[in-house]
Amino acid sequence: MNFISTCAISKARSYNNTVWECVIPYIQEPQDRAAISLVCKSWYEIDAITRKHITIALCYTTTADLLLRRFPHLESLKLKGQPRAVMFSLVPNEWGGYVTPWIKEIVESSSRIKALHFRRMIVKDSDLELLATSETGKGLEVLKLDYCRGFSTDGLLHISRFCRSIKTLFMEECTILENDGEWLHELALKNTVLENLNFYLTDLVKISSEDLELIARKCASLVSMKISDCDTSDLCGFFQSATSLEEFGGGSFSALPEQVDEGVLNEQLKRYSIAFPPRLCRLGLTFLGKTEMPIVFSIASRLRKLDLLYAMLDTEGHCLLLQRCPNLEILAARIVIGDRGLEVLAQFCKRMKRLKFERGDENEEAEGVISHKGLIALSRGCIELEHLSLYVSDITNASLKCVGTYLKNLQNFRLVLIEKQEKFADFPLDNGVRSLLMGCHKLRRFALCLRPGGLTDVGLSYIGRYSPKVRWMLLHYVGESDKGILEFSKGCPSLRKLEMSACCFSERALAVAVLRLTSLRYLWVTNYRITASGGNLIHMVRPNWITELIPATQAPVHNVKGEVLAHILAYYSLAGQRTDLPSTMRHLILNI
Repeated sequence: MNFISTCAISKARSYNNTVWECVIPYIQEPQDRAAISLVCKSWYEIDAITRKHITIALCYTTTADLLLRRFPHLESLKLKGQPRAVMFSLVPNEWGGYVTPWIKEIVESSSRIKALHFRRMIVKDSDLELLATSETGKGLEVLKLDYCRGFSTDGLLHISRFCRSIKTLFMEECTILENDGEWLHELALKNTVLENLNFYLTDLVKISSEDLELIARKCASLVSMKISDCDTSDLCGFFQSATSLEEFGGGSFSALPEQVDEGVLNEQLKRYSIAFPPRLCRLGLTFLGKTEMPIVFSIASRLRKLDLLYAMLDTEGHCLLLQRCPNLEILAARIVIGDRGLEVLAQFCKRMKRLKFERGDENEEAEGVISHKGLIALSRGCIELEHLSLYVSDITNASLKCVGTYLKNLQNFRLVLIEKQEKFADFPLDNGVRSLLMGCHKLRRFALCLRPGGLTDVGLSYIGRYSPKVRWMLLHYVGESDKGILEFSKGCPSLRKLEMSACCFSERALAVAVLRLTSLRYLWVTNYRITASGGNLIHMVRPNWITELIPATQAPVHNVKGEVLAHILAYYSLAGQRTDLPSTMRHLILNI
């Protein structure tokens, strides 16, 4: 090759790199970024210096030092700690997931990070103090503590006092020790740029409505406020001042009699004569009852998001309210909404994108539950659905086929069959599951929690074969034997995270399946065919593959038969075995 040719090739490479330096920052999908970084060294380096956000699905898969050296200009980090099972008390309290080493490294490295999101992690007051008083804290704009525990209002006081640039402070469902309400008062005095404040579903009760009103007056950009229990009648001044507010959640209502004449009722509701802000379109009023429901009617037509999970409504109340919400796109409610409520949604809420239905108490389920009839009506009426999560009392192949036929935009499907009856006439659901998966081509997340006999080995093989894009999967009571999981593992080419419970598979079959699922990065299994030593799991060994076991003798929960359950947690890690493994757990396979 002559000199001129060499120069031409060098110039072409330089030109291509210049082009990619301009293009790569606009590529946001992590999977696309990861693929690009593997093409060549120069693209790897371009990805390193242009990556602004990253999500770590498990805090033990890497270290803060490795991450910040790989991506020195990171501005946003989402970090998940404890497994999702901790939300259901399925792992020991001392499992781990400490945020301390991450905060220390972020602070010491003088990181440019402006947004931090910690989920299911243990956060201490000292962690928040260190973060708040550092240079990183001065520029911090977003702090999300999502289902975290270990800190108190003293730690929040440091954030309020020193993080003057913070725009989002999120603590939903956190376990927080409340010493006083000084943190909120300090936030009201010092902050003028707050856009989102969320301490919904916490035990924080020392909340001053005057502080909330002051925040609304000083922070012109406040668009979202979700609070703990605070009488809604005390928030009139807040609503008047929060002219830019688009979302409100929380509050509470004093008990009002359910059966009174209209004149008396109007007098009692005068204290709740709230003038909602003009832009409010996302609402979730805690303990909203049928008596207080007229408060919402005035803005119902403009609502796009409605949270009724903690409302005190029966089936009829849901129907009366929802038929006034033609622009609704997101709804969360309990299954007391019933089939009739789903029929109302199908008729009046054609723009629905996300639906989530959770269980209530047994008394509610005696009044109304969701069955295959409601699912069929919903599928035919709300064809724009992208996310559907529900508990059902019974299910049929025809209803699952209906989902696959009509919900072509569905990306997330989660179905849990509750224990209302012992026998189901249309079991197994093999053909229905196959039709659903074949019809919903955009599906990325799939959860199917059935009862014994709900899915045969053939049905499990269908899940593997017809889930080409699914990245996360939760399976409960599926399959009949090892053959099912082995056939399943021949498919699922994109599966990265798999959670299974109440399965009949042996350790050896699980190990072979993991080896076949080449994209798998995380595995959680409980209630499987355990051996005394767990030795058969050795067959799943891979480079950097860590397997941890919670032995049956240390597990915190039992199954329906009263048997103590063991758990497997396995994941890829660049950091090797963690050093804070509690004594109730043990490593099964060494990093190789």
